[in-house]
Amino acid sequence: MTDDLAPRSRTATATDSPAPDTEAPVPASQPAQPQSSPRSTRPDPRMPRLAESPSFVAFMAEGWDTPDRSARTVPGAADAAAHHRARLSAAHPGQPVVVAAGRAPVRSNDTSYDFRPDSDFFWLTGCGVEHGVLVMRPAPGGHDATLHLPAPARPGDPRFFADAAYGELWVGGAPGLDEWSAALGVDVRPLEELDAALAGLAKPLLTGALDPDTAHRHGLGPSADLGRTLSELRMVKDAWEIGQLRQAVDRTVEGFAAVVREFPAAIAGGGERWLQGTFDRYARTHGNGPGYASIVGSGGHAATLHWVRCDGPVAEDKPVLLDLGVETNSYYTADVTRTFPASGRFSPAQRAVHDLVERAHRAGLAAVAPGRDFADFHTAAMEVVARGLADWGLLPVSVDEALSPQGQHHRRYLVCGIGHHLGLDVHDCARADYAAYQGAKMTPGMVLTVEPGLYFHEHDRTLPPELRGIGMRIEDDLLVTEEGAEVLSAALPLDATGLERWMTTR
Repeated sequence: MTDDLAPRSRTATATDSPAPDTEAPVPASQPAQPQSSPRSTRPDPRMPRLAESPSFVAFMAEGWDTPDRSARTVPGAADAAAHHRARLSAAHPGQPVVVAAGRAPVRSNDTSYDFRPDSDFFWLTGCGVEHGVLVMRPAPGGHDATLHLPAPARPGDPRFFADAAYGELWVGGAPGLDEWSAALGVDVRPLEELDAALAGLAKPLLTGALDPDTAHRHGLGPSADLGRTLSELRMVKDAWEIGQLRQAVDRTVEGFAAVVREFPAAIAGGGERWLQGTFDRYARTHGNGPGYASIVGSGGHAATLHWVRCDGPVAEDKPVLLDLGVETNSYYTADVTRTFPASGRFSPAQRAVHDLVERAHRAGLAAVAPGRDFADFHTAAMEVVARGLADWGLLPVSVDEALSPQGQHHRRYLVCGIGHHLGLDVHDCARADYAAYQGAKMTPGMVLTVEPGLYFHEHDRTLPPELRGIGMRIEDDLLVTEEGAEVLSAALPLDATGLERWMTTR
């Protein structure tokens, strides 16, 4: 996915409101619940509030077996998180740290989008529970970690049936604090104790979306310093993280195959949405879901960098740009792009554009290695693009002038960056300093993308008619190794003939 624009499981969300006949007050110790509208006292005896009916409350407290309340974690996540906390502790000795999981954004009224935990929170806990808060208190030798989570409401508690956010009758069997503590290997305390824990900290550093009321009570605001530290720590992946990214890439390649098989249905009328839905269903089946809004662009739409609307037809004689990534259940995502001919064969003009992008891509791949500047793959690919455009007579100046900082004329057809870090976020480590990111050397353990392209818009009058409406991008995910780089997505061909052949074997 192009990297110049800002990127993108759900437990029960705090915005799920009980049905009117089960409305009950939520204890003040829980996160504030938005109200869709004020409700007056209802005198109609035919609509009693169930939580206020003693007989009903007593009856609902009895006769329940124990459901599955296992804490679902990804194997290895807890151990990896402990290692990550140790690294953060070493980076901020003696400083209290608070990291919040956040909450699901509201879609409308009392319905929310799916919840995904803050990436830093998951990196440090291995836990994906909404409203969770990690508190790291300085201690001899480092920090003591305590995870504060909302407790589920079980039979015997009126909230069991009256609270749509935490009542098991609404959300299903849910692990309690003891189950989470055993699964994560960390002390887990009720969310109600968070205020007392924060009151005992001196000038803690905060990141993540902490409940606004809680943040206000304790005078807490986001720490740019902590966010920067975490981004820079996350740049070099450990063995467990690399394994998760390999899994994400492998599932994504399989998802590409599933999408290509549906080209005939898309051409017949399903359109871009059919292909988008195919991949998103595959990602949800074999992972947590897509790692970002899937990009499916047919014809002229392929020239729009982030064509996430995916609402156009798929034309048989046009290429289809697919920028897709499966996010694993550990929230690590792939980010891979290929451009396929919908008919199975590129036209001469389409192939010429693809071949130029391929040459630029291979130049970029060759520039990824430990000790090299992060910018090297960008400049290597850009030089190939500029020279190719000059050969086609599309530059109004010389190649040297176009490549100069004062020129950049070739960027008319490639305004985005062509690579970024990859990990828990599709545009990973975005809060790092320039010197630690674009200005740094590549290091073993970094995972990044290389993704040059050419974007010839239908309405661009600087182009000859045969090139207008062609968009091509090739994107691979790479692991920087001690010797050079490993292309994690190498199972997908790079060349036009290879892509045409690959389509026939899916």
